[in-house]
Amino acid sequence: MNSSQLVPGTKFGAALNDLFGIFFEDINHAADGGLYAEMVQNRSFEFAPIDNDAYQPTTAWQLSDPTSLKVDDKDPLNTKNRHYLEVNARQDVELTNLGFNQGMYLEAGKKYHFSFFAKTLNGQKDVNVHLTDKAGDDVAVPTVIPVESHQWLKYTLTFVGDRTTTEGRLTLKFEQGTHLLIDMISLFPDDTFNHRQNYVRKDLGEALKALHPKFLRFPGGCLVHDGQLDPDDRGAMYRWKNSIGAVEQRPARRNNWGYNQTLGLGYFEYFELSEDIGAKPLPVLPGGYDPHHDREAPIDQLGEWIDDALDLIEFANGSTDTKWGKIRANLGHPKPFHLEYLAIGNEEVGQAFFDRYPYFHKAIKAKYPDIKLINTAGPFAAGKEFDRGWQSARENHSDLVDEHYYMDPEWFLANQHRYDSYDPKGPKAFLGEYASKANQWYNAVVEASYMIGLERNADKVGLACYAPLFCNVDYENWGTDLIYFDQKEVSPTVNYFVQQLFMKYQGTDNVAYQLKDLPKAKVVDDQPIVGKFFVQGDKARAKFENIVLDDGQQKQKFASQIVDHEEKVELGSTDATNYTITFDVTKTDQDSKGTHFCFGQQESDKWFVWILGGWANTDSMVRVHHGKADSDWTQTTWSMAKGRTYHCKLVVDDRHVQTFIDGQLINDVVITPTVIEPMYTNMTYNRNTNQYYFKAVNVTGQPKEITVDSERFANGSVYQLSGRPDAENHLGANNQIERRNVPFSGHQLILPPYSVSALVSAKQFGTR
Repeated sequence: MNSSQLVPGTKFGAALNDLFGIFFEDINHAADGGLYAEMVQNRSFEFAPIDNDAYQPTTAWQLSDPTSLKVDDKDPLNTKNRHYLEVNARQDVELTNLGFNQGMYLEAGKKYHFSFFAKTLNGQKDVNVHLTDKAGDDVAVPTVIPVESHQWLKYTLTFVGDRTTTEGRLTLKFEQGTHLLIDMISLFPDDTFNHRQNYVRKDLGEALKALHPKFLRFPGGCLVHDGQLDPDDRGAMYRWKNSIGAVEQRPARRNNWGYNQTLGLGYFEYFELSEDIGAKPLPVLPGGYDPHHDREAPIDQLGEWIDDALDLIEFANGSTDTKWGKIRANLGHPKPFHLEYLAIGNEEVGQAFFDRYPYFHKAIKAKYPDIKLINTAGPFAAGKEFDRGWQSARENHSDLVDEHYYMDPEWFLANQHRYDSYDPKGPKAFLGEYASKANQWYNAVVEASYMIGLERNADKVGLACYAPLFCNVDYENWGTDLIYFDQKEVSPTVNYFVQQLFMKYQGTDNVAYQLKDLPKAKVVDDQPIVGKFFVQGDKARAKFENIVLDDGQQKQKFASQIVDHEEKVELGSTDATNYTITFDVTKTDQDSKGTHFCFGQQESDKWFVWILGGWANTDSMVRVHHGKADSDWTQTTWSMAKGRTYHCKLVVDDRHVQTFIDGQLINDVVITPTVIEPMYTNMTYNRNTNQYYFKAVNVTGQPKEITVDSERFANGSVYQLSGRPDAENHLGANNQIERRNVPFSGHQLILPPYSVSALVSAKQFGTR
């Protein structure tokens, strides 16, 4: 085994600042039924079809007699959440909440705080409250609560578990003749993270803190801007002022991931959580524009949206003499939360957002010049919308630009040096969402190699966070996440431990070093884009006509084809390295998307795709399809109209792909080949502990050796992750990779196959 030689330098480079953090979005029931510790699902009877077609006001409840238990809204607890349950018992009746997953996780010896609001309509009536298992047997001593008042009042009690169950139920029993109204039925564990009320699950909070994140992005994500403009609308965008104060007054909202969002985990809890895990808050606010439905706040009516941003800063940072600083203090936190970052918009596309962003930027910077403002570059890694976002950021002097992309591992390996060419004097990139589309160890190792590049380019990349963060295993919206859980257990993915390593051993400054005798990188999959081509439907019916292949030697015409939805029709093949394919395409139905023209297929599971009318019939994209994962290399906003014929031209020159529609250049991209470097390395320094960190990633199946030619790491340690490429954690099996933390006893650092290593010097090694 050949050995490369590490020679640490003395020159310090770019500061890493707050480079690696985390992003919380309420997707996969990450909040309700997840991080938010509330155990009752649909506690205020506000579930509705606007949230999910299957929802009704009694979703997650079992009613023993629906004629005696009915949801109404004529005499509400408050005007924000108008629904409540009227109990008019014609016989003894029961109301049971099923919780989330298979039920509530109730433990023997643990305390649980129960509460509800109620008013009697015919004198004092008793509510018998039970915690039970699935069979209905009590797991805590039942308690009777008398409801006496004819006004809405809150009633509380504390249970202590006698037995443990993972299928717990909360049951309320009412005797015949009871007539009362009841609402906001709640059950919280006493043992929340940091023992705060209305807070988060202890185990999930601890999993976040153990990452050592530098920042916490919140609350999204698409749910931030997908909604109505009116903040009081049931389907409104996420408006932060709706998420603070008494939980019963926080209006339930439609979560665009297909379920109800209580806002119980709101902005005050978010700021507390950021503080508790040692992360800087990074909130995301809507910019008066919904790109999902093309809803635009008129520019002359942006005042309330801009005020929301200014008020949020005051809520976080203002003194108790200010309006919003006083509100924060009254909620229990007189000291400021030290907000430094604020993002306006998320994955915006279209000029409408960028017409509005300057008004936010100017107003915020005028009042709070030290707040770092984050613009957005859309949901793609390249293309015209991406360029539009960066242009806006440069014109407005945004501090950072939020980039998002989810790609297969080959894309990350091919784009290791993406940020090398970024301008260090311009706005910094914020990689606000990324992942390599699987939770296997090989994916995690590739992500680690890419994070090395983010570190190296800390003068151009300011922030980065993996996404999504959480997934409740029984409510999955997104297939690749960082932390999985159910009502009882937590399962950090193998990707989690990579993120943890980079956050814990991030350091404060890059340090110069040399790595001598390094083997050459291996270029794979660099052949020209040639092979079979075919057409395939994409949830719409399309007709292809006048299909012609021109390879520079001859022209070949193919028969017209009609593809319906997912139907695939093969056309032909070419070995030419420079060719043009032209065709006319017409969408013949009104369905939601468009069609695909596929080319360059040499393997059964890999080809290239020109997507016409992608996403929701909004994009023209060039994609690489590889197995179960896709990578969208470039995008331009474009849609297919029913009945209109488009003349299309695909030009391929080696690995350079261009697309034209009706004579206009739409996509232009060079699909660079996958490159496997012998190892991916970087060295940093931690000013706080006077330690050096040398990180090394091996994405190959062969071990690597590094001779450390320095006493700098004498008496240090090595934290190392390694495993099979297909290793994957899951609930009940959280140790599918090897995690070692051992003394560094010599001068040889061995990098096992598929490994991520951090060589750490002893504390207080020296001062700078």
